[in-house]
Order: sequence, then C-alpha cells, then structure tokens
Amino acid sequence: MPKRILSGTVTSTANAQTVTVSVERRFTHPVLKKTIRKSKKYRAHDETNAFNVGDAVRIQECAPKSKTKRWEVLSAEA
Repeated sequence: MPKRILSGTVTSTANAQTVTVSVERRFTHPVLKKTIRKSKKYRAHDETNAFNVGDAVRIQECAPKSKTKRWEVLSAEA
C-alpha cells in the first residue's frame, strides 16, 4: 500500500528533531454546499532540524518513531 503524502505549514519547532505541521483540507459541505476549511496538526520527524516556523513542507507516513510521531518530513514545498 502506498504511503500518504500531505502538504502543510510548519507551526512549531519546539522539540528536537520534531516539527508540528498544520495540514488544511477544503471540501464542500454535503447539505449546505458551502466550501469548508478544516485543518489538522501532525507531528513529523525532522532529522536535521532544517525547517522553521512558516515553511511549507511535504510529509509522508512512516513507522512510529515515538508516541506521537507517525510522519516524516520529505522536503520543502517549491
């Protein structure tokens, strides 16, 4: 099964080798037919501490690295 890849923005770099990434998705409400924005935060592994708050990044699913980390940073978005 292929691993999911998501795009988001780094919102926190408080912990070593970890970034918090906020991923936003847009969809149409089934009844109201209005476009809705929902966001979710993911904790991702950043081996070299290369990313800062505000950077656009791509994250990929991986095996669990800690209690909360199930994602790893692939690269910066162009």
